[in-house]
Amino acid sequence: QVQVVESGGGLVQPGGSLRLSCAASGFSFSIYRMSWYRQAPGKERELVAGITSGGGTRNYADSVKGRFTISRDNGKNTVYLQMNSLKPEDTAVYYCSLSLLGNVYWGQGTQVTVSS
Repeated sequence: QVQVVESGGGLVQPGGSLRLSCAASGFSFSIYRMSWYRQAPGKERELVAGITSGGGTRNYADSVKGRFTISRDNGKNTVYLQMNSLKPEDTAVYYCSLSLLGNVYWGQGTQVTVSS
């Protein structure tokens, strides 16, 4: 059974940092692209960052370039999102996701709140 579980969210002040983790199981993690999305209240879910299976190619939303870094550890079946210089507009539920055999899988999400 494919499963992805996010963790690491919380409340942080503007300018602070958080590292999100996504632990995956039930599939061959090392051969699939992984992505982070987020959804703020009243807004559509948006792609934040993606990383290819071997980690060689990463892409980011313009709004997070230079502040967020996606990475993965295929030995631990985990993908990370390091978030620096956080802004109030980064407040959202963050989701880990993958597309596998025509299905899209999502975790339950982890809340990130940036506020003073």
